[in-house]
Amino acid sequence: MNFSRQALLGIGMIIGGSVMLYAMVQQIGDSNEPQPASAIVDKPSPQQESPQPLTTDIETEKRILAEKQKERAARVAEQEKRAQQFLTEQEAAEAEALAKARAESQQYMASSAAAAEESDKSDAEKNDATTPIKKTSAAESAESETNTGDQQKAAQAQQEAQRQAAIKEQAAAKKLADSKKEAEAKRQADVKKQADAAAEKKQAAAEAAKNEPPKSPSDYQVKRGDGLIKLARQYNMPVEVLAQANNLSPSTSLQLGQNITIPSRKQVERLAREAAAAEQAREDKRQKEEALAKKSADAKRKAQQKLSEARKEVKETDAKGSFGVQVALANDQAKADELAKKFKSAGYQVKTSPTSRGVRVIVGPERGKVAALALKDKINSDPKVNTTSAWVLYWR
Repeated sequence: MNFSRQALLGIGMIIGGSVMLYAMVQQIGDSNEPQPASAIVDKPSPQQESPQPLTTDIETEKRILAEKQKERAARVAEQEKRAQQFLTEQEAAEAEALAKARAESQQYMASSAAAAEESDKSDAEKNDATTPIKKTSAAESAESETNTGDQQKAAQAQQEAQRQAAIKEQAAAKKLADSKKEAEAKRQADVKKQADAAAEKKQAAAEAAKNEPPKSPSDYQVKRGDGLIKLARQYNMPVEVLAQANNLSPSTSLQLGQNITIPSRKQVERLAREAAAAEQAREDKRQKEEALAKKSADAKRKAQQKLSEARKEVKETDAKGSFGVQVALANDQAKADELAKKFKSAGYQVKTSPTSRGVRVIVGPERGKVAALALKDKINSDPKVNTTSAWVLYWR
């Protein structure tokens, strides 16, 4: 019974040590994994969201990258050292537990054999005391055979216990070796992953340096498949900047063999600023035009409303006859017809009337002078006809 407890205790210590080793290796692996981008990258501020300068100190970036790689290598070496120290301590503890279990097993078997011999001896003495008759040679032979059988059973039990202990030791050693192998494989995978990440960053930095605009302007001969958009992406600059540097439109197609200028970094910055200023000027102009158009539309709507109200208020007693609005006095009939066509396209009724001073262009007629004055205000505020010299005259 004591042997079984000691064996179970040793197995429990082995299993517990393996679990602790696995947890330690898992923790080391988790600490080596790269942090998610959402945890590393700070939330960009509004200033950071603005376009970054196109000039970049590549040497500073390389130096910072090298320092980070050295720090990462130092951390990995420290973690490997801790893992190796832990494995060494775990192996020593398991070896001590196995040795203790083996010693207790041998002690138990020795005490069991001594107890069996003492029991056999006491049984023999008891039989001698209770039986005064001298044993025959046949009885002595049977007793000798019985003792021999018990000794053989005890020896077999001892051998079986030793075999079971050896099997358990082999299983524990195999499990420990598998744990070491798994930990080593995980460590190598982490090291390879870190090396791949560093290589990718280095390659990205090299590509960024390669695609930077040149320090001074350079000439480029257009090859098959080249275009402004492709070259702008290749040299990391806006296509509008590349087009402006060559006095071209961003939608212009390049010809095979054509020579274009690749602007320098300073030129890219200057052209980008100029493009932004021009874009802002266009936006301001558009807003002003929209505001002016809205204002003109409001004025036209109010003039039309005023005209409609005036037409409703006209009475027979306001004035006799009709009134018109003279909008121009042309030199000849051809010029008058051209002006009349413009007013007709804007939706007005137009007539021409020759006079001694020229050909009148008249819009109307309107019944009543009040309505004619409202029509004059509408014409003067209409951006489609673009006139401010209309005036009311008596038609007939």
